[in-house]
Amino acid sequence: MTPSPSTPGAPSAEDIDTTLRAALLPVALEVIDDSHLHAGHAGAREGRHFTVRIRSERFAGLNRVARHRLVYDALAAWMPRGIHALAIDAQTP
Repeated sequence: MTPSPSTPGAPSAEDIDTTLRAALLPVALEVIDDSHLHAGHAGAREGRHFTVRIRSERFAGLNRVARHRLVYDALAAWMPRGIHALAIDAQTP
C-alpha cells in the first residue's frame, strides 16, 4: 500500500484493504493509492484514486463486470466518501 496525502473523509488504502478482505476473503490483495499520480487533475479535488488487484474464489464463474460489481458493492459505503477513481483487476485463484 502506498501512502498519499489524505483527502478529508476519504478512505485510505488500508481502509479499502480491510473492507475487501472482510467481504471477499481474497487469497491475494493489493491496494495502491494512485492519488499522487493525478495531482492537478480536475477529479483530484473530488477524491482519491486507487488500483485494486484482487484474487478471490468469490469470482469463480463470474464475468468481468460481475466481478467488478462485487468489488463496488463491498466498497459501497466508501464510494461517496472520497473515492474518485477505482481501477480493478479481479481474478480467480
